[in-house]
Amino acid sequence: MDYERLAEGLHEHTAAFADAVAGADPDTNVPTCPEWSLRVLVGHIGQAHRWAASIIRSGPSPVPDPFDAVPGSPEGWSDWLHAGAAELADAVATSKGPVWTFFGSQSATFWLRRMLHDTTVHNADAAFATGATFEVAPDLAADAISEWLEVLSNPVTPTLKPAFAELRGTGQTLELRPYTGMGWLITRTPNGVQWERSTDTADVTLAGPIKDLLLVLTRRLPVDQVTVTGDRSLADHWLAHTAA
Repeated sequence: MDYERLAEGLHEHTAAFADAVAGADPDTNVPTCPEWSLRVLVGHIGQAHRWAASIIRSGPSPVPDPFDAVPGSPEGWSDWLHAGAAELADAVATSKGPVWTFFGSQSATFWLRRMLHDTTVHNADAAFATGATFEVAPDLAADAISEWLEVLSNPVTPTLKPAFAELRGTGQTLELRPYTGMGWLITRTPNGVQWERSTDTADVTLAGPIKDLLLVLTRRLPVDQVTVTGDRSLADHWLAHTAA
């Protein structure tokens, strides 16, 4: 996915997020992030965009605490959120070379893609908290699924979050099958997670609209939101050990 589509998606979901929280009580609990209020969720989004932009411009810095973010008064949230997204998109567009990431030096678009998909999922969180409508374009939902599987399959990831090591296995397979387009076949090996775009059969298959598959995979919807065939315990185990 190229810079233009990633930047477009970031602005689209930042705007939808801003709309979802507009006029809501800042102290509203976010059910899918139960330790957070809307104020913390808003702070996280604007803070994360600016943090990623600073990495691109100046190198790595500690991961910020969302509870330390200062998004300002609710009436200014929309402008603050849009400014953060614009800062990130501009930093990527003007980057001169590889930048630091958790997984070694990569193109600055790594951070645009990572923040786009983080914003997309948190857009869903905001919508669930306020009763707004959540939508995501199929191409962005598909890329979000692929990007999350790339993170989970990277050998560095268990060193960052040891709980992800529980996803290792002995060849068990899980398929994500959208109603349209190619699916994802995930294999749990002794060395970690492997995946490919495929429609092969698996030990357990989750089938449904791609938006729902994304939200189930990121633990925003219960697995019963999609059709599960095969060994349900494998799906339950996967979801129990993929809390971001």
